[in-house]
Amino acid sequence: MMRETQAWVVPEIGKPLELRQMSIKIEQPDDVLVDVRATGLNFADLLMTEGKYQETPEPPFVPGMEIAGVVEAVGSNVTGFAPGDRVMSVPNNGGLASAVVVKADQLRHTPAAMTDDIAAGFQITYGSSHLALTRRAHLAPGETLVVLGAAGGVGLTAVEIGHQLGARVVAVARGAEKLAVAKAAGADVLIDSDGGDLLAALRDAGPADVVYDAVGGSAGETALRILAPEGRFLIIGFASGTLPTLKPNHLLVKNQTVIGFYWGGYRNFRPEAIENSLSELCAWHESGRIRPHIGKVIPFESAPEGLKLLRNRAVSGKVVISGAP
Repeated sequence: MMRETQAWVVPEIGKPLELRQMSIKIEQPDDVLVDVRATGLNFADLLMTEGKYQETPEPPFVPGMEIAGVVEAVGSNVTGFAPGDRVMSVPNNGGLASAVVVKADQLRHTPAAMTDDIAAGFQITYGSSHLALTRRAHLAPGETLVVLGAAGGVGLTAVEIGHQLGARVVAVARGAEKLAVAKAAGADVLIDSDGGDLLAALRDAGPADVVYDAVGGSAGETALRILAPEGRFLIIGFASGTLPTLKPNHLLVKNQTVIGFYWGGYRNFRPEAIENSLSELCAWHESGRIRPHIGKVIPFESAPEGLKLLRNRAVSGKVVISGAP
């Protein structure tokens, strides 16, 4: 079955997105055709459009790593999904469209209590923070967690999950409005990154057992200076556009650990870790333990505005693009 779809295309790296009409269809037995109801934007989508992401496809391509929608048709080998099922998926790219074809093993059934807007921005941000803090950093109750970029897409989920894991959460974000969002998510200590001496403020908050760094640059370097002996420094991303410089001699003397974390990598070598993590997170959502924060929902026809919001760090939580009319 051929399906006409509208899609936002990156024609060339660094060029504005173009809205194009495209034809897609099920080609493989494990393909699933999904009518997209919402697309969650991630900072990686912005980096892809600029050619700065580690997995940027060759242009022209359709960005959009995360979707929620309804199954329209399935391939001959697909047994776990049927037309009409509500689903969410991380297809890596292609999601900024009115419909997309994904592999069945990239789909999850959307929980009944979860809206499409929430489902579209749930898997990568919550999945990243949950796996990073539990599997990699082994965050324990009573420990102090410092979150850099605490009001951003992943940072806000780290605040919320850290709180649920029983940690004392120090949230670092820009401005009172963003800090208020972090406080509502469970932050115990609030630090304005534009408030002056970041190092002094972090020292006043006490040594950190775990630093969650989605920012990089000078903020990451500063946070490393207040990491406790045997502390763990999680490298999540580089929203500042600059890599932090980490001094190995300091790490050695203080018996500290630097941990790289990339959620997408687990899909290749430990997919069961992602499955178990998302199952727990969906149960947390159903019970009300976590309450996803959507900062902005943008109409499909204005999708490029969502990338501008990410570039300017002008919104807290997730930016979601609603489905095409």
